[in-house]
Amino acid sequence: MIIIAEKINGSIPSTGKAIEAKDADYIRNLAKVQSEAGADFIDVCASVEVSRELETLKWLIDLVQEVTDTPLAVDSPSAEVCAKAIDFCKRPGIVNSVSMEGNKIEIVFPKIADTKWDCIALLCDDSGIPRTAEKRLEVFEALMKKAKEYNIAPSRLHIDPLVEMLATSEDGINVIIKVMQEIKKQYPDIHVTGAASNVSFNLPARKIINQAFVVLAMNAGLDSVILDPLNRDLRGLIYATEALLGRDEMCIEFIHAFRAGLFGTQKQ
Repeated sequence: MIIIAEKINGSIPSTGKAIEAKDADYIRNLAKVQSEAGADFIDVCASVEVSRELETLKWLIDLVQEVTDTPLAVDSPSAEVCAKAIDFCKRPGIVNSVSMEGNKIEIVFPKIADTKWDCIALLCDDSGIPRTAEKRLEVFEALMKKAKEYNIAPSRLHIDPLVEMLATSEDGINVIIKVMQEIKKQYPDIHVTGAASNVSFNLPARKIINQAFVVLAMNAGLDSVILDPLNRDLRGLIYATEALLGRDEMCIEFIHAFRAGLFGTQKQ
């Protein structure tokens, strides 16, 4: 499982407060502990007004790179900001994100075409978030045509089918599961990603919902996820699910992660 650490995001109240106060030590520590927890990428999102987003993002990126070599996920709703933020990074990471909205792909894909950067792609377009699996797969088909046009291999894409709130969903996560399964069927090398916490908004016991979602989604093809890597219970479930699905030969990764203290509190 590819873990994209979520905690350096200005939309999180504690992180937003640190960004406004220019608390560099707080940001450095968030980067350090997420990296030590085994994150594959560290998401960096300013979540400030547009006029100072790029400079704030650069400040965050510089702080993270002072304390860890873990690659970054440059995160902004603006494709222009994402494309410019790439230049601040010392090594390839992930652009978070593009979609079929407007000209976002035309801004980001040419920038990363001849690089080793990956890219998260959302299955929405100018009409919004499609309500059915069929419509989302139509957006996916259009997106893959663009990827081929810019010679971006499927293995560099992390497709986000857009995990929505379970509390307002008409049929649970059935649409998401169907989309994930079809994407993996068409392109076995592509990554399927999503923000695990989105599913549990406005529900009690959110951690339990998030954990159940990740297990179900992994069985449908989820192999990249945006989450809190410090959540040891969720990390343990991920390692266990990979072993149960036959993706961890002889349970070696599960055993190594447990011995490294990435999950669990005592031997069972």
